[in-house]
Amino acid sequence: MAEVRIGKNCFIAPQVGIYTAIHPINRAERASGQQYAKAIKIGDDCWIGGNATINPGVTLGNNVVVGSGAVVTKSFANNVVIAGNPAKILKEI
Repeated sequence: MAEVRIGKNCFIAPQVGIYTAIHPINRAERASGQQYAKAIKIGDDCWIGGNATINPGVTLGNNVVVGSGAVVTKSFANNVVIAGNPAKILKEI
């Protein structure tokens, strides 16, 4: 439903989920079939580990390493290693 941009020289491991669709929290709106989406942008030279999840609206800067199994719920700037649920910065590169 929304654009996904992946930069140059990115590694994306198996079972990575990149999701743009969003459904309303309100029960009646969700039952009516309403949905919308937010674009995802992944910078150059990123490495996304296996089973990571990239949620709607996330932007990853250049040279971001995403640990296996991470759930990325917000955007991160360049040159960081992130992991966890929700993902947080483990160190700067």
